[in-house]
Amino acid sequence: MKLTLALHRPAELWRSRELRYLIVGGLNTLFGYSLGVGLYLALASRLHILVIGVIGNVLAITFSFITYKLLVFQTRGRWMAEYLKSYLVYGGSAVLGILLLWWLVDGLAVPIWLAQGLTILIVVVVSYLGHARFTFRRAARGPNSG
Repeated sequence: MKLTLALHRPAELWRSRELRYLIVGGLNTLFGYSLGVGLYLALASRLHILVIGVIGNVLAITFSFITYKLLVFQTRGRWMAEYLKSYLVYGGSAVLGILLLWWLVDGLAVPIWLAQGLTILIVVVVSYLGHARFTFRRAARGPNSG
């Protein structure tokens, strides 16, 4: 019943932080992919691929941080603290993704196409929780706080 109402009013869908996270995450992924390919094509003759990768990741993470901050979690202030925390979440997510893929493919002999899909699903959920509960978390305000 609620889903039907949401389908009649697309603006209602945007009120769901989880849905905003998925939409903005798709935008971030497209941006990061395009940036990586573009930087490689523009700079491969002058820079090593690892340098290009670092530049691309810093720019893509910065873009993702800004879009999540402004569009998804809508927090105010604390830009630098949240920015640095976002790197911890992205780093943890990357390590988790690599380990999960390794365990699923080498340990459990799951086909790569399925293992990659499962890994993406798990990492998206863990990343969302990391950002919601760590990067963009606000301290609970008690009755005596201003």
